[in-house]
Amino acid sequence: MENQKEYTNGEITVIWKPGVCIHSGNCVRGLDKVFNPKNRPWIKMYSASTDAIIQTINNCPSGALTYKRNNDMSEKVEAVQTKTKVQIISGGPLMVEGPCAIVDKDGNETIKEGKIFLCRCGESNNKPYCDGKHKTVEFDK
Repeated sequence: MENQKEYTNGEITVIWKPGVCIHSGNCVRGLDKVFNPKNRPWIKMYSASTDAIIQTINNCPSGALTYKRNNDMSEKVEAVQTKTKVQIISGGPLMVEGPCAIVDKDGNETIKEGKIFLCRCGESNNKPYCDGKHKTVEFDK
């Protein structure tokens, strides 16, 4: 299992996978009271509401930040059953907007909401997520 750290506020647990992080900075720009790499620990779960933390995590393009609800699994199932939009970005990744379940090669499932970007060029070091490698390989499909 890859290296990961977990942080909780009782309502949700935030999972951070440092090896997956592409350092886009969306988390820090979105909610710097919670996500501050200068602090130890760098995620302060009690510095904002659960909804604000979830909204910020949903803007993580790499999937390095995810969350799980600690007590309400029924909401997780409902979220996956709502509408999801998939858009092909010319010369770039697939943008998936809305709730979706990502299942890794070991069968571990992660629920993502908001927008995620999935690699189409096949060169990402962060598969299935896009790491921007399509720009250096001049992917144009």
